[in-house]
Amino acid sequence: MTAEEYLYFTDRAFDGMAAVLEELGDDLANRRPELPGANSPYAIVTHCLGVADYWAGRLVAGRPVERDRDAEFVASGKVADLVERIGQAKKQLRADVAAADLRAPLREDPPAHYRGTTIGRTQGAALQHVYEELAQHRGHLELTRDVLGG
Repeated sequence: MTAEEYLYFTDRAFDGMAAVLEELGDDLANRRPELPGANSPYAIVTHCLGVADYWAGRLVAGRPVERDRDAEFVASGKVADLVERIGQAKKQLRADVAAADLRAPLREDPPAHYRGTTIGRTQGAALQHVYEELAQHRGHLELTRDVLGG
């Protein structure tokens, strides 16, 4: 797979998320469904941005990235601001993928529960994990939209 092919799929996931957020608007995007452990659409997308930045930026490209994973799940705000962040993330992911050496090890150790797994071995596997998370959470976001009645 080429970098452009990979980015085609990550862009589709991000663009789908942006479309759902815009469909929901600020009120519904910041609402949690009445289900145990459910997250708001805003939080789901914020988490995806954190995943992409940490895994592609820090572990693959070697950029300094500070991440507060817990804060991702309680994030709230304006849809327009989050859609703008998605656009910035897409551009940054292009640069991070361009810097990747797919067969090389990660630039630093991944979180403990990924050490020794396929995801934690190479930069290519870490990028695949980014796509895995984006695709998974795009579906999650669409189901959340449906539950919220958007």
